[in-house]
Amino acid sequence: QARLVESGGGLVQPGGSLRLSCAASGGTFRAFRMGWFRQTPGKEREWVAGIMWNYGYTYYADSVKGRFTISRDNAKNTVYLQMNSLKLDDTAVYYCAADSGSMGYVGSRDSYDQWGQGTQVTVSS
Repeated sequence: QARLVESGGGLVQPGGSLRLSCAASGGTFRAFRMGWFRQTPGKEREWVAGIMWNYGYTYYADSVKGRFTISRDNAKNTVYLQMNSLKLDDTAVYYCAADSGSMGYVGSRDSYDQWGQGTQVTVSS
């Protein structure tokens, strides 16, 4: 089974942009759907965005709609999260996740059966 490896996190000022990447490597990769989640200390992991792997349909949490864009490159087995107009509240560890076919709700952590290790995003002036 392929591993999911996130990259692209870092420190950015409010209003700035970052692009996160999540690459599946090292084995067989099949996904029905991919998602991005985020988590801050003491809080539950929060769903941010999702994308249907084959058809490209996208879904967003209200908190990021209009600012974040999820996309994928099937040939590279990579999913991206373009984050614009970043706010202080966007500070979190961001995780990508793969759903091999649960057919569950796109925003539920239980729908995903594989997770990356996370990448830190810090929005600060």
